[in-house]
Amino acid sequence: MKKLINDPADVVGEALAGMAAAHPELRVDGENRLVVRGDAPVAGKVGLVSGGGSGHEPLHGGFVGPGMLDAACAGEVFTSPVPDQILAATAAVDAGAGVVHLVKNYTGDVMNFEMAAELAAAETGAEVVAVVVNDDVAVQDSLYTAGRRGVGGTLIAEKLAGAAAEQGRPLAAVADVASRVNAASRSMGMALTSCTVPAAGKPTFEIGESEMEIGIGIHGEPGRRRVPVASAREVAEMLVEPIVADLPFAAGDPVICFVNGMGGTPLLELYVMYNEVARVLRGHGVTIARSLVGPYVTSLEMAGCSVTLTKVDDELLGLWDAPVRTPALRWGV
Repeated sequence: MKKLINDPADVVGEALAGMAAAHPELRVDGENRLVVRGDAPVAGKVGLVSGGGSGHEPLHGGFVGPGMLDAACAGEVFTSPVPDQILAATAAVDAGAGVVHLVKNYTGDVMNFEMAAELAAAETGAEVVAVVVNDDVAVQDSLYTAGRRGVGGTLIAEKLAGAAAEQGRPLAAVADVASRVNAASRSMGMALTSCTVPAAGKPTFEIGESEMEIGIGIHGEPGRRRVPVASAREVAEMLVEPIVADLPFAAGDPVICFVNGMGGTPLLELYVMYNEVARVLRGHGVTIARSLVGPYVTSLEMAGCSVTLTKVDDELLGLWDAPVRTPALRWGV
């Protein structure tokens, strides 16, 4: 194992210390392992909290700031944050207008966020609404989930719900935006290599030099099938065709097209993939209204990519274009 770390047991805490040093506009709570918007809680504003296991950076801590999340909870690598962390994050951002929890559909995350919401209601009277993201079309159930996994659609939901909250929309309206985004989003990923969790010291799964995995999750879970390594053109078709068929997306539909790197794939290759994804979508008559390319929802150093499509209307496009100022996503400011 070759990694730029000190002790594997200290990786998450030291990474958060690095975030605090690099982004003084944020409040980083090392004890509770939280990243909090510097001016939180914002009077009259719905709070937006997400989180999950570390190893997916910049998700979620890199998306804390005006126009997106108010707080993010960092669990151990590929492990859900615990209820006390989520409770502390909820309390930190609750200004009296309520809090939305955006939760990826993994069993531990769903259970711990539910427990935290119950504790918040009992201890502080906070009104919390949870929206579960389950946009992965690859598998119905996996090693970590009952139902579909939450993957790239999480970023889209965080951005659009964050913009709605920034506009001062009430709790039910912010939660509704997140729910609409989830319903309109579909994703699928692939991997050329495994990844290595620092505490484990060895690859999560074994894969041959001439093989790739289609339909992986962001924890290295196995996908639909293992196939011989193929060209970018062929991979794009393997990922996009199941997505388009699942919603389904139809000719004339405008979409946000997000081509995501899994952590070990250079942008050179991601743009090759984007070009091929756009080609497949043109064949279906699907219009790319907005695009995002880069390693935003990663799986440590895994080589591979995922594709997320979100069907949008003018309102959702306006929320996408709204200003955002976070460490990892920033425009309009």
